Amino acid sequence: MEVKTLDEFQKNVDEYIGQFKEGYFSPLALTARLTEELGELAREINHYYGEKKKKPTEAVKTVEEELGDLLFVVICMANSLHINLGQALTIVLDKFQTRDRDRWTKKTKDEGKIQQ
Repeated sequence: MEVKTLDEFQKNVDEYIGQFKEGYFSPLALTARLTEELGELAREINHYYGEKKKKPTEAVKTVEEELGDLLFVVICMANSLHINLGQALTIVLDKFQTRDRDRWTKKTKDEGKIQQ
């Protein structure tokens, strides 16, 4: 399977949404969709890793699928607000690397190596 860049995903989603007269939902509606998709992800996490197991009558979904749904809505939100997600992520990573650089216990060189 081909791995795409964030820019390519944003372009693909924009082309998909662009074929419909309705276009992107409003930011408020997209926020509601994000909340809905996050709830579905939480439900799947609970089924796989928590105490609440899936009922036999419930549809088979995966954490991967739910993360994909969530990401799709995030991309829709970014596109509708003309936000480049690559740039947004770069800003956030820079923030974490400066603000939180000494917040967590760093691994030693030996801990970072893969055991053979």
